[in-house]
Amino acid sequence: MDNDDTLATLLNSHPIFSTPSKTFLPSHDSSLELSTNTLSSFKPANVSDNSATGRRQVMVLRDTDLILAAGKELRITSLSDAKSRRSHTKNYKTLHTPNIQFKIDQITLNSSGKLLAVAGAFQLAVVVLPRAGYSRLVPDTIDCKSIQIGQFYHGLDSAVPIAKIEWHPWGEAGSTLMVMTIDGKLREYDISVDTEEPQQVLTFVPEKKAGRSFVAEDASEREVVSFTLGKGKADWGPLTVYAVMRSGDVYSICPYMPQNSSIPSAYIHSLECFISAKQEFLAQETTTQANKNMSMLYDYQHKYVDALLKQLPPGTVFPAPSRSVLIHPPTIIKAPPARQGPFLLQPSPRMLDESEGGDATDIVYLSYSQTEETVSDAEDGVAENLDVVLITYQDGKIDVCLDVEKVEARWKSKNANHDLPMLAVYECIDLGLVSLLSSPSSAQGSHSALDLIQGNYPVFSVDPIHSDTIYVYHAFGVHALYLRPTLEILFSALHPSGTVSEFSELSSATAVQSILSTFSVERKSSNPVIALAIPDDVYLSYSIYILTSAMRITSFSLNPRPESPLLKSPADNNLVQSTSRHLELLGDTPPYTSLLGTEPWMPPSILTRNTGLPFNPRLSLPKDASQREFMLTPDTLRYLATVVTRYSDQVREVELAQHGAEGRAALQIQEVIRQTTKCRELLAIVERIKETRREASQDRIQKVQRGQKILLKRLDRMLQVMMEKASPELSEHETKWFDELKRLKEAVIGADRYDESSLSARIRTLEREYARLMPSLKALLEKERRRHNQAMTEHPGLGFSQAFEFGERSNHERTRLTDLEQDVIKLAAKLDVTLGKPPLAK
Repeated sequence: MDNDDTLATLLNSHPIFSTPSKTFLPSHDSSLELSTNTLSSFKPANVSDNSATGRRQVMVLRDTDLILAAGKELRITSLSDAKSRRSHTKNYKTLHTPNIQFKIDQITLNSSGKLLAVAGAFQLAVVVLPRAGYSRLVPDTIDCKSIQIGQFYHGLDSAVPIAKIEWHPWGEAGSTLMVMTIDGKLREYDISVDTEEPQQVLTFVPEKKAGRSFVAEDASEREVVSFTLGKGKADWGPLTVYAVMRSGDVYSICPYMPQNSSIPSAYIHSLECFISAKQEFLAQETTTQANKNMSMLYDYQHKYVDALLKQLPPGTVFPAPSRSVLIHPPTIIKAPPARQGPFLLQPSPRMLDESEGGDATDIVYLSYSQTEETVSDAEDGVAENLDVVLITYQDGKIDVCLDVEKVEARWKSKNANHDLPMLAVYECIDLGLVSLLSSPSSAQGSHSALDLIQGNYPVFSVDPIHSDTIYVYHAFGVHALYLRPTLEILFSALHPSGTVSEFSELSSATAVQSILSTFSVERKSSNPVIALAIPDDVYLSYSIYILTSAMRITSFSLNPRPESPLLKSPADNNLVQSTSRHLELLGDTPPYTSLLGTEPWMPPSILTRNTGLPFNPRLSLPKDASQREFMLTPDTLRYLATVVTRYSDQVREVELAQHGAEGRAALQIQEVIRQTTKCRELLAIVERIKETRREASQDRIQKVQRGQKILLKRLDRMLQVMMEKASPELSEHETKWFDELKRLKEAVIGADRYDESSLSARIRTLEREYARLMPSLKALLEKERRRHNQAMTEHPGLGFSQAFEFGERSNHERTRLTDLEQDVIKLAAKLDVTLGKPPLAK
């Protein structure tokens, strides 16, 4: 048994997953099972403190520590101790938090791992977690400081229900908590400053205006169910907040940043370049009313960014290394940020078959990039990353939208542009929940199992290692979405060298896999998944932990995948083909044909699943379900037949894939033998060329060289004969050239032997004069050297004035010598005489 199976076994029997006692669980708590009898308590319309509706996330991981909320109780244990079996007795610690007197529905951990935000249906608190080493403490209860947040807004059961809580990633010291209530108020609390009053409040649902006119507006259009933060590197993405209504409408507000933000300085510089480029582009177009409005908007944006740049400390200039800087939201623009939306979904998302549609439940924003090398592609006009927005609904539908026109900062004004933003709908995913529940015999009395969709609340969870993998947990299990193949095809289609044939592959759909099912076919009920966690620590293996409402934990390992190389463009492929072969083949038949062919072997799809070999989703039922009497019904028989058929098909596919892989392996072995034999033949040919044929080749080369010399001599003679035949007399230019040569000869040598005006005679005269002057100069130099030595002997020390005069005299003489030397050099240059190096001064 490997470590993963050992850890799974320990978690299944760990006491931390025990059902909370009545002290920490409300006495009027509804059933933990979703069925037609308990459906009324799960509907969002009946939100109450004792219900299990809405977003549920009661388990998080802090390094190797697992934190769990059970009713009103917070528990913590160390998974590293359980995995290494350092602790023989499996136990956990209870966090004593007297201020938390409500049932916990959501918990989220801040970036530092020190603060835990805890939310119920209406109330909110923050808990300071214990430091590492708490497991060595003797008592089972650890006192922790807990503070209730915003009691004026979230202190009573009559308050507005909480839709979602999340820590802002750019909050200073990780202390900025964002709380969204269903009335569209997004409140920002800075725990280190004030725990009662929010620092900022964003409104996604405007107040209803009093008037006599009647507006047909659905209540679901004014109820926020979730929100998410945008992403980006050099645009307004990180300063954008997206919210989704229960009706599915998406709104955004930009710009938004925490009151005390810690922002990378490189992002502010990139945003400034982005706005400047837009202003330059707009200045080149013709002036219209629309351009004037855009120019005014860009001016506001530039003022906003200038206010951010002024807050940067000295030294943080571009392109200096980026560092986090404390920034406050600029107040230079008095108008508040405008709400933008609702977003137009183009084309319109399709409805699922046999479904009347459902309410939206969650939204998530993803930014996918292939590798760091895409920066070079961005210079060529290729998108550096792809931004994707996913929206999930109660009936299991997920809309995959591409954010092609990113939101920009806008403020409320009378002349505001009311054009609605747009999201490009790429795909509508069906999780298969409707087909799961709509069986022919699913009706029980006056209710149908399909009605359980009304109590479903799917929630997104992003894989911390692979950002292109999304997990969706809901009332009937967990599904995994693998977006990477689709996004890579979109990247290749956006390449400038992409062709129309490549665009035809855009029909690739997201890979969807069901990894856990909690729906009981026998009892027509389900235990909703209330938490999902994936370790992001080197001491824990890459795996997934899933918790159901019956406190049943399911864990299994995931397959880490390597980063795939970038898709090559057609230009790169042509370059590789043109440079990989240096010699062209003679004839149509290649000298060697491989048994493996020219195309690489692709493993069967059944062997390349992200979670290993294909399998049906694991069934997670309550621990006491096996103790009940099994009832054999047509639905159970149909379900068993379906599962058996599915397993049989998968077994056959695996066997076929195994045979194909074995055949490929055998073919590769044969190819290795053939290539080894061929290599031996080539080595023998090389040795024969080096030994026996080398001397013959050298003799042939020498013979060719001798023949080449003979041919060159014959060519010169023949060329001379042809020139004499073609032009036996000298031409006018040749005559002038020879006359010029004769004149130059007379000027250098002289007309006769005693010609004193020739250059050679003048050079001889200069040499004699130089020989006459050199002895006197040498004598003078020797005399000066003796005088200097005598002066140094008689007067070893000189005064300042004497040394100064001596220096002036020496400089004067040195100047005269230098001038004389230059004159001699110039005269020799004019006479074309080569002189030796002058004597060095001593």
